[in-house]
Amino acid sequence: MLELLHIENIAVIESADISFCPGFNALTGETGAGKSIVIDAMSAVLGGRASRELIRTGADKAFVSAVFSQVPSTLPGLADNGVTPDEDGNLLLQREIGGDGKNVCRANGRPLTVTQLRQIGGELLNIHGQHDGQQLLDEEQHGAYLDRFGRMEAPLAAYRSAYNAMAAIRDQIRSLQMNEAEKARRMDSLRFQIDELERAELVPGEEEELNARRELLRNGEKYIAALSGADYCLSGDDNGAGAVSAIREAEEALRGIRTLSDELGELYKRLESIRCEVYDLAETIRDKRAEFAFSPAELDAAEARTDQLYRLKKKYGATVEDMIAYLEQCRSELDAMETADDTLILLNGKLRKAEAVVRAAGAELTQKRKAAAQALEQRIQSELRDLDMNKVRFAIEFTEKEPAADGCDVIRFLMSANAGEDLRPIAKIASGGELARIMLALKNVLAEQESIATLVFDEVDTGVSGRAAQKVAEKLTQVARHKQVLCVTHLPQLAAMADTHFSVEKGESGGRTFTRVIQLDREARKAELARITGGSQVTPALLESAGELLDQADAYRKQHFV
Repeated sequence: MLELLHIENIAVIESADISFCPGFNALTGETGAGKSIVIDAMSAVLGGRASRELIRTGADKAFVSAVFSQVPSTLPGLADNGVTPDEDGNLLLQREIGGDGKNVCRANGRPLTVTQLRQIGGELLNIHGQHDGQQLLDEEQHGAYLDRFGRMEAPLAAYRSAYNAMAAIRDQIRSLQMNEAEKARRMDSLRFQIDELERAELVPGEEEELNARRELLRNGEKYIAALSGADYCLSGDDNGAGAVSAIREAEEALRGIRTLSDELGELYKRLESIRCEVYDLAETIRDKRAEFAFSPAELDAAEARTDQLYRLKKKYGATVEDMIAYLEQCRSELDAMETADDTLILLNGKLRKAEAVVRAAGAELTQKRKAAAQALEQRIQSELRDLDMNKVRFAIEFTEKEPAADGCDVIRFLMSANAGEDLRPIAKIASGGELARIMLALKNVLAEQESIATLVFDEVDTGVSGRAAQKVAEKLTQVARHKQVLCVTHLPQLAAMADTHFSVEKGESGGRTFTRVIQLDREARKAELARITGGSQVTPALLESAGELLDQADAYRKQHFV
């Protein structure tokens, strides 16, 4: 449960520490005092949306932290994010909201993203906002509520797997089913592209070789002149000897004295080695010169091929390899289109089988939903009787529809507000107070299915008064026996039934507005209940009436829970 909420620089709250207690906690205060800001702070520390506009004027950043106790280490979201409660089962969530929009989030000191914080926070506390009752007007949400109550995760996942497989086959069929004119145009285009690429006779890696050869051909005259000059220097010609002959003559000159000393023998060996190396070098240069045949026609051909590749690359790919891959893609597409009729026959056969699987999975899902719907109807009906809506009938209607991602059913919540009236959609007949109580009933039923230990209700009493308000208060008191309940309210009946009562008060100091949250004792509660009932003029009669409300609340708790 939520033990402590610490708030810094959130709207009009400069600093506040609220120590919540087990059971039913009520927050009251004048309109605009900051009650909903406390709820906004809770939402922020749980990973909810938090705008920089939430930061108190003049402050650089806002900060919220929340201490939860009795947190099981097996709670979903904790292990996934590497977070564990401390040895006493406590979990500290923190969020800092900067003026630049950046957020710093932590759980027991471990840094988290806002998404990770939201994943953990959603398992700890559930907030029922002022306008959540309006969600009942959106019939698309009704199926989600039923699935949540019936724990339909497994059958819904099985159905969606079958549906996605069917949808993939349908997409394949749609891609093949084009009109004949469009098909003919596309096939002509593919044939032209295939023909153009095949005539080019592309070879992987040829572009690099072509560029190297073209560069050589462009400098052919320089290439020949350089090799000829080197060959002349090394081998000479008819008119003179080259370096090889000169080295050989030097070698012959030393041959006769090479044995006279080790030093002369070494010099002779060096000359012999140099001669062999220079001879090999001369042969290599001579071969290079013989191999190279400069031809202007070859240069023109290389330039033409380069230009052809350039034009093809602009249409079909950045490299020769990309163009070859595109050619294969075109061939595959053309082959598929030419055999489309046969493929369509096969796909239609697969589609019929896939549709049968979807309908079977959908029928199973519908069956389980209807079983859950019966249980939910009974639970909601019981909750509504507790909320003084004895004559209201609640039912869940199923209408068959074509298979969609969420199933084969249109699910709607129906109600009849008065005896003898037909069941009709909630959106058409429910008043604001009825919506609030039906939503409260639904929230309570769903909360029983979940491990969330703390429920927060922000003005759940909207549109409710009199006897109905007392029933809502009693229902929250009942829920608070097994869940921690935090409730922002304007009704004295609800505030009187709380186990712990906080007052949210707004004041002014140093020209700045501030808000503080105070836990009230019994006398202060009487004064606050009198204010809620009668406004600013608190009379002895109002104080006496407030005391009676508290006495009635004590008597109710003793009668039902002691």
